[in-house]
Amino acid sequence: MSEPELKHIIEGALLAAGEPLSLERLQGLWPDERQPDRKALRQALARLEQDYAGRGIELKEVASGWRIQVGERLAPWVSRLWEERPSRYSRALLETLAIIAYRQPVTRGEIEEIRGVSVSSSIMRTLQEREWVRVVGHRDVPGRPAMFGSTRKFLDYFNLKSLDELPTLLELRDLDDAHLELDLQMPQED
Repeated sequence: MSEPELKHIIEGALLAAGEPLSLERLQGLWPDERQPDRKALRQALARLEQDYAGRGIELKEVASGWRIQVGERLAPWVSRLWEERPSRYSRALLETLAIIAYRQPVTRGEIEEIRGVSVSSSIMRTLQEREWVRVVGHRDVPGRPAMFGSTRKFLDYFNLKSLDELPTLLELRDLDDAHLELDLQMPQED
């Protein structure tokens, strides 16, 4: 099979799928005897990525595979296509999600200890309904509390390939310090 044909089949599949596709799913587009090898698929994906460079769409690898998406720099314009407002999440939900992402596996009690307040059932339910977190096991202590971890859908939603792409806690602390310094240096208006 010629490379342009392979690239076009992959491009069509990624556009039609509506979700990220792994190499295995892409290979499954062909009968067993004609399946391209993983190296050929990766080369075709690399060429597609080059084709989209500098355009309004991009090929992005996330935790579940590859997807074609609108370039992040175009979000302010493209987001106007949808009349509904994007979901707004409470600080408590985002703090809980961050604790799970950075400290997993973690129990609800450990989350509450870190935050210093109880975690509402609605927050945990929302995170599980969105499939951003799941129960990954149970701690071997009395009561056997559930341990939570993040999912591939969490990574996909936040455009991450792996947890390694999350900013380090030190980077986040430096960002908070920079914001604090800016707030202190800004002249107060009367």
